[in-house]
Amino acid sequence: MVGLVSLLVIGPEKLPKVARIAGFWLGKARHAVAVTKEEIKDELKADELRQLMKEQQAQLDAMTDGLNLNQRAEKFLDNKHDSNEK
Repeated sequence: MVGLVSLLVIGPEKLPKVARIAGFWLGKARHAVAVTKEEIKDELKADELRQLMKEQQAQLDAMTDGLNLNQRAEKFLDNKHDSNEK
């Protein structure tokens, strides 16, 4: 139907050139949409990875908070410093 209307409106002489130009721009538009979709997909994946890293970091923090690693390290370093002075 579109082809028939195009043939009547544009004419048989100009129709191949118009069709090529329309195909060119349609290809460009499809490529732009595909690139945009890929960028959105990559950004969503990166966001999911950031969220996963935050969750893992929170779990690690919760585990290490119970161990009092900073206090133990300070105590160890103080004891080591005291024994070196003697």
